[in-house]
Amino acid sequence: MGLLTFSINVTLDGCVDHQEGIADDETHAFFTRMLDEAGAMLWGRVTYEMMESYWPAVARGEEDAPPAIREWAVKLETKPKYVVSSTRTDFPWNNSHHISGDLRTSVQQLKDATPSGVLVGSGALATELDRLDLIDEYKFLVHPRIAGHGPTLYQGGLPATRRLELVSATPLSNGAVAMHYRRARG
Repeated sequence: MGLLTFSINVTLDGCVDHQEGIADDETHAFFTRMLDEAGAMLWGRVTYEMMESYWPAVARGEEDAPPAIREWAVKLETKPKYVVSSTRTDFPWNNSHHISGDLRTSVQQLKDATPSGVLVGSGALATELDRLDLIDEYKFLVHPRIAGHGPTLYQGGLPATRRLELVSATPLSNGAVAMHYRRARG
């Protein structure tokens, strides 16, 4: 069984707005390494549509992009992408699949079928998956910014505090810190 890892950019005050992080070569190289290690991506519909509106065009060379960003786009193009949605069932982006039915069962089956692990990159979906006790690890890239607005991590709340164990904390030269935590079980 693979691990389900919640990974996202976040500011010091918890903002997960994708426009608030530092988008440089080092940041993209960090996420490209994570993408290389994972077997699949798991998103909610809103995140999928945001990603679908830009990254396929970058992968095809239709958008100007630095090499690190293009590398991410090309790798993302071939990576299996699973989308949770109750309002949309057609996901035409290459290698995209709809997750339907009971969320706990469907995601557990995806974890079981993906030994190299699944990355979750949607804040609202991650909150639901955490409520279902399905998230195993957290890899946050914490940016040296205070956004002063939302959306924020877990703004929908959790039923209980999650105890975590630090695996690593790696500073990047741009001031961001890559934080890797694992759920403390038992």
